[in-house]
Amino acid sequence: MPIVLKIGGSNLHNAESLRRIVRVVRQYNKPVILVVSAFNGLTDRLYEVIREEKKNEEVIVSFLDEISQRFEEIIVSELIDEQIRESTSLAFQKRLSRLADLLRGISLIGGVPDFIEDEIVSFGERFSSLLVNAYLQQNGIISEELLPEDIGFITDGQFHNASVDYELSTPGLTKAIKDKHYVIPGFYGISRDKKVTVFGRGGSDYSAAAIAACINAEYVDVWKDVNGYMSGDPSLIENPVQIESLSYTEAAELSYFGAKILHPRTVEPLKAKLIPVRIFNFKHSGNSPHAFTVIGGDINDPQRGIKSVTYSDEIRTLTLRGPGVGITPGILSKVTHQLELNRLNIKSVITTQVAISLLLHESDVPLAHRLIDEMAIAGIDLIDESQQLSLIAAVGEGILTQTGVAAGIFGAVARENINVDFISFGASRVAIYFLVKRKDRDAALSAIHEQLFSGDTF
Repeated sequence: MPIVLKIGGSNLHNAESLRRIVRVVRQYNKPVILVVSAFNGLTDRLYEVIREEKKNEEVIVSFLDEISQRFEEIIVSELIDEQIRESTSLAFQKRLSRLADLLRGISLIGGVPDFIEDEIVSFGERFSSLLVNAYLQQNGIISEELLPEDIGFITDGQFHNASVDYELSTPGLTKAIKDKHYVIPGFYGISRDKKVTVFGRGGSDYSAAAIAACINAEYVDVWKDVNGYMSGDPSLIENPVQIESLSYTEAAELSYFGAKILHPRTVEPLKAKLIPVRIFNFKHSGNSPHAFTVIGGDINDPQRGIKSVTYSDEIRTLTLRGPGVGITPGILSKVTHQLELNRLNIKSVITTQVAISLLLHESDVPLAHRLIDEMAIAGIDLIDESQQLSLIAAVGEGILTQTGVAAGIFGAVARENINVDFISFGASRVAIYFLVKRKDRDAALSAIHEQLFSGDTF
């Protein structure tokens, strides 16, 4: 069975990054499917240019020159074989020309249609796959670049946050994959009507997992710039513990609640087929690399305990207040329907007699507030926005059945005189999460981590 490799953008910087990729591919001693992200920072730059108010010719030309210089410099200096160099440069300029046309188009119309935005931001991965494939060939590795549009990697057609259609995608992938190396750009697929649709930020992880599910891969090996999952963020927690294994559900919840190792949807297509995910460190790509964390089958073992404490600063609450607002039929339904129509995801809901609190991504709160305000729903007297909150989550199998877990967590927080604003316990069988003021985040994380991982019992 083939192995799918995923190389993230944090490990794609320059020519040295390409040399490390060659070392990684060679150590497998068998054909692999390499799914690549955009070079570090490029997707961010594409989004910046799209949202630049003055999308004039000068801004566009400057940006295109920036990209051209970055990639042509590597092409000229690293691709020694003249034929490979010339064909790669020609293909790069062709893709750059298409990107230029799209950018000039949105400049002329003064807006960015969804289908144009998704195509523009997909070019980071297209440039990466072209260059990585050429460098593999330069180093004697027989490889081929496969683009999603050429192999029928089909999505549900949802712009900005698409899902793979496995039934439609499997035939094209299984037909295309033969006994050699392949390089595939991550992050995007193609709708049934041939429009580019992206999987959301960090979506190349999901691309790799979806491809692996379609072809029944042996493993998905994700090469990061960190040593897999830890019991806490090493930049905030003293002496975090290495996590050697996680269930699919634990990994999904850790990603959802802020751990930046994998895209939250990565394990989704792998769970049913029991395809393991192995996390490697790109900086340790020697002859015998070590998988720092292996993600495998869910194990309903109540004694497994908590694996990690994670956090996110990218959340806020929007609270709808009014007498009986929480028990009046239809209010919550109207609000959630309106947010759904505008593609705003609600992370959690807590209701009381006089309030409904919605947990949202911080970037969605202003629009959600305006939309609900404009609805003028009878019974809602006031809409409050929270400020400067952090979500903290403790994740691990057995968290609901281990006696004293919640008491230990909140006791540790209380000893630091930290107030908890919002609690959810029981919605997930592997997670407890709550909100604290941003200024209390670090102290809360440290206190909880020490309580959970110091060796003391609850």
